[in-house]
Amino acid sequence: MRYFLCLAEQGNVTRAARQLNIVQPALSMQIARLEAKLGQKLFDRGAQGVTLTAAGAKLAQLVSPILRDAESAKQEMGRLKGRIHGRVSVGVVTSVAQSTLASSAAKIAAAYPDVFMSACEGYTETLADWVTAGQLDIAIINVSGKRSPLAVHHLLDEEMVVAYRADAAHDQNKALPFEHLGRLNLALPSKRHGLRAILDTHAANAGINLTPKLELDNLSALCDLAAATDFVTVLPVIALSQYLTAGTLRARRFVRRHIVRPIAWVHHSRRTVPPAVKAVLDVISRDLADAAATAKSHIQAASAARDDSSRSTR
Repeated sequence: MRYFLCLAEQGNVTRAARQLNIVQPALSMQIARLEAKLGQKLFDRGAQGVTLTAAGAKLAQLVSPILRDAESAKQEMGRLKGRIHGRVSVGVVTSVAQSTLASSAAKIAAAYPDVFMSACEGYTETLADWVTAGQLDIAIINVSGKRSPLAVHHLLDEEMVVAYRADAAHDQNKALPFEHLGRLNLALPSKRHGLRAILDTHAANAGINLTPKLELDNLSALCDLAAATDFVTVLPVIALSQYLTAGTLRARRFVRRHIVRPIAWVHHSRRTVPPAVKAVLDVISRDLADAAATAKSHIQAASAARDDSSRSTR
């Protein structure tokens, strides 16, 4: 099963054999034996490598959870000896991937040299589907109002704020009524994005319709756009942290109606969470909390400075 999944992931016999640390003929022989045993052709062979057949794709879906459970048991036995080791696959929403994932990965590599982490980013619904299918151990996602078959664990509630160019001529001394958002030159994530769903829900409750002139799902691109033009955007403070620290963006909070993005981590409810996964999650969650606190302090400090400046002018 391990050989089969490795070949499915790599799509190339040579690369898969190298990763498994075996010779290529041995891998080919094992796959041929598996196909004979199951009476199914699992791979289509071509000049560019191999691809899964329909039967192969179904087998991959079935055996992924089995191998993860076996890996979990192995890790738990290692934990009893004080060793944290194993493979961890984690999915994160874009705002996390672009803000704290790099620093978290470096800390994990330094603290847990026997842990191999594989990380990817995606939309909340896609990541949840991958956890359900056993392709990911855990995912860090935006919490939606939909019921989920996954086990959901709250991480933090993060404020969403209006971000704009540092030297823009906004009324920076006041919080912004949410109802005024529709008057601004908006650039927002598209309706495919979980953050947009949060904004649209609040807009519907406020009786307004958000009509952005630009839609970009890449949050770094949104921040760069707002920092260089007259467009404004609405994002979680974590996504803005680096830009607020650098002074290229400023932020205004909403008055009366605080827009909150809940973040949670999810895993399959029928599978245990191995020690290596818990160790990785601890590092990522701490970095997220620190980034959110740092960004919030920047906004509060800037607001206090503007209030002092306003009182001094009066």
